[in-house]
Amino acid sequence: MKSPLKFSNFSRFGAVASGDVPVGAVILNSKGEIVAMGNNQRELLRDPIAHAEMVAIRAAARSFGSWRLEECTLVVTLEPCAMCAGAIMQSRIPRVVFGAWDEKAGAAGSVWDLLRDPRSLYKVEVIADVLKDECASLLQEFFSKQR
Repeated sequence: MKSPLKFSNFSRFGAVASGDVPVGAVILNSKGEIVAMGNNQRELLRDPIAHAEMVAIRAAARSFGSWRLEECTLVVTLEPCAMCAGAIMQSRIPRVVFGAWDEKAGAAGSVWDLLRDPRSLYKVEVIADVLKDECASLLQEFFSKQR
């Protein structure tokens, strides 16, 4: 799983070029092949919902011709927020892998745990801390330049 996360880290360069927070996401099919990718595009598109996960989920749905991504895995640099967690569940993605925790807005175990909430109809397997230090370092570097 480290290789796709390294790819999501690489894909975040598009975000940096546009002034967006450097978050990248990839979606893998059941064979572990990358079928879609996205990077944060909120600044680029002036779109508050253009998070890396949302961009990748939309691309995967178009690629498969279905909104049901039941055999896919989402791999992302940063823990998904509540909005992205909702999209993950609504698209039926059964597994999420991420590197860095989002202690301010995370919804996969830090601030909230929406993906594994027992009240939810759709449970998502969460694999955290994959390349945690590398992912956190990328984000810290970006924010240190913003201040």
